[in-house]
Amino acid sequence: MMSASSIVADVVSGSHVLKIEDYSRTKALGKGESIKSSAFDATGHRWYIGYYPNGYASDNAGWISFHLNLQHTVATADEVKASFRFSLLDEMGELVQSYSKDSAQICTFKRGKYWGFNRFIKNAALEKSTYLKDDCFRVRCDVMITREFRAEHTKQFVRVPLSDMHQHMGRLLSSGQEADVTFQVGEETVAAHKLVLGARSSVFMAELFGPMKEKHESHIQIHDMEPGVFRAMIHFIYTDTMPSEMDKGDTYVMAEHLLVAADRYDPQRLKLICEDRLCNFISTGTVATTLVLAEQHGCKGLKEACFKFLRSPGNLKTIMDSDGFQHLKRSCPSLLSELLANVAP
Repeated sequence: MMSASSIVADVVSGSHVLKIEDYSRTKALGKGESIKSSAFDATGHRWYIGYYPNGYASDNAGWISFHLNLQHTVATADEVKASFRFSLLDEMGELVQSYSKDSAQICTFKRGKYWGFNRFIKNAALEKSTYLKDDCFRVRCDVMITREFRAEHTKQFVRVPLSDMHQHMGRLLSSGQEADVTFQVGEETVAAHKLVLGARSSVFMAELFGPMKEKHESHIQIHDMEPGVFRAMIHFIYTDTMPSEMDKGDTYVMAEHLLVAADRYDPQRLKLICEDRLCNFISTGTVATTLVLAEQHGCKGLKEACFKFLRSPGNLKTIMDSDGFQHLKRSCPSLLSELLANVAP
């Protein structure tokens, strides 16, 4: 007779994004000196991050260090066992895989006992990268706690890693293996899989499996879209992440174009991500065209962010003679009355 049992680990996780402003000024701190982040709640406990702009110790000169600290636990225990990850974020808020580091083990946190990475990124590498913009950069800290279960009087533990499905799907896309449809976008050809596209996009489902002419075609022409924008959208459809090259070039323009593409092909999460990113770029130079974009593509959150910006004293007056405002009046005259109703005192 054979018997079997299993252990399932229930993983609780939380994350916190830390924005470092005035990076060059923080470098005035000496080696081993740190700045504490605001405390944050994650996994039922309270944490804070220690940021060392010139390294945790003398042997870390030229490096930036980050440590995760337990402020206090709401549980009865005096210590917490957790794993964690620190990741640099790009302008789109996506993880930079080359600067994402996981703890190699489940660590024990208690007061006075902290864990982290003394050599997270070199100062020189950060300063030469596009991840440092306007003297600011961001890192995300993910905290994971595995609840433990006892079985047959012997304690066993299972640590469940974070999902890596996006990596497998990304490799499927880049390999082109078993691809059954190609798209001609300008001078470029993009190979893909009909089932994946249909599962992720209602528009692709209709075009590839509905009663439309593309159903029986294996080569489809895409008009009115840049190849880089189409590739980025397909990458997101497969991986649910932004491609790493998104941090290159004009992020604002790419986010605009991707939002239009997402509205056209219906991956709603991509549309919301682009909408959220564009909220970070609202200024007197962009607000008018961004408002037109929000109106034309049904982006309520982005429209409200533009109205909020224009409620600030002087901002509306500043843009009224701009080319962007003239474009707004020509493209969406109905927006003028809504604009005045929303920005009036």
